[in-house]
Amino acid sequence: MKSSLMQRAEFVVTDPPFASCHAATLVESGGAICCAFFGGSREGKPDVCIWFCRRDGDSWSEPIVVGDGAQADGQRFATWNPVLFQPSGGPLMLFYKVGPSPSKWWGVVRTSDDAGRTWSDPRRLPAGILGPAKNKPVQLGSAILSPCSDEHPENGWRIYFERSDDGGATWQATPPVEQPPEIPKATQPTILVHSAHKLQAICRTTIGRLCETWSNDGGRTWQPLRLIDLPNCNSGVDAVTLRDGRHLLVYNHSNLEKVRYPLNVAITRDGATWQAAAVLESEPPGQYSYPAVMQSLDGLVHIAYTFKRRNIKYVVMDPSAIEPQPIEMFVCPPPGSPTHRSDEFQ
Repeated sequence: MKSSLMQRAEFVVTDPPFASCHAATLVESGGAICCAFFGGSREGKPDVCIWFCRRDGDSWSEPIVVGDGAQADGQRFATWNPVLFQPSGGPLMLFYKVGPSPSKWWGVVRTSDDAGRTWSDPRRLPAGILGPAKNKPVQLGSAILSPCSDEHPENGWRIYFERSDDGGATWQATPPVEQPPEIPKATQPTILVHSAHKLQAICRTTIGRLCETWSNDGGRTWQPLRLIDLPNCNSGVDAVTLRDGRHLLVYNHSNLEKVRYPLNVAITRDGATWQAAAVLESEPPGQYSYPAVMQSLDGLVHIAYTFKRRNIKYVVMDPSAIEPQPIEMFVCPPPGSPTHRSDEFQ
């Protein structure tokens, strides 16, 4: 009997202790699914903290604060974009940003030896190293490759990567990926692994389409960015390489700036020809955005995303039940359709 595609759909937090939340991240660690996100009164405000939940069995734990922007001199800044990563043979890692804005933030990392039950003291990453911008690193043998980007008033938005050959103790950054004039701004890459040496990164842009870059040497060097035939509403995406060799992407199939619906799943075998796999959210108005996606040891696909800035929604899919359809199944919201536009966007 064929398995159902959608296995579970629920909210991570039962009674949110914050007014707004965003930017979920997922990982499997110690037999549990772990989720982190930032939450507070409003994105960018000093009370915004990093929250963490574990899903053991059939329910999520109550969210706890695992990162804040409190400084030794009494100042306090917002926290941003947590990223969980479980390296092979090492402790669970939590990266996040601290600072007044994306152009002025810095990277912080904490580690856990017990799958998120307790955490080390926060450690500021060295100058020139920010950590993953939004999406999870990938393990390439003994190396860890982190997808990164920065936003400079002078240099603009830039894509680059950080590599560690010692389990995350030290990092080296690649030069920024070359950006052609038709892609003035790109950010927040997510990495797909086609082979030990061949990698693909898909990135958000501000011009209505996603873009990509490829590496043929395990992420040491990257080809110039180029646009692909999938829309983007200047919102984050995430992707994962499945163990059967297919690649799965979660994104908003919309090219209207700040119109963050619908939320879709697409799938490909070669990284070039994408097919429609599922629609997670399509009801306007609403912000369904900033997905995180991973595959657990049992083969299921787990997705977490912002649900109207009020909660984090969690969905479990069986990838063996995907029946790919033409990408035309996904329709961008037409001009004049109900929208959810807000200045509460990052």
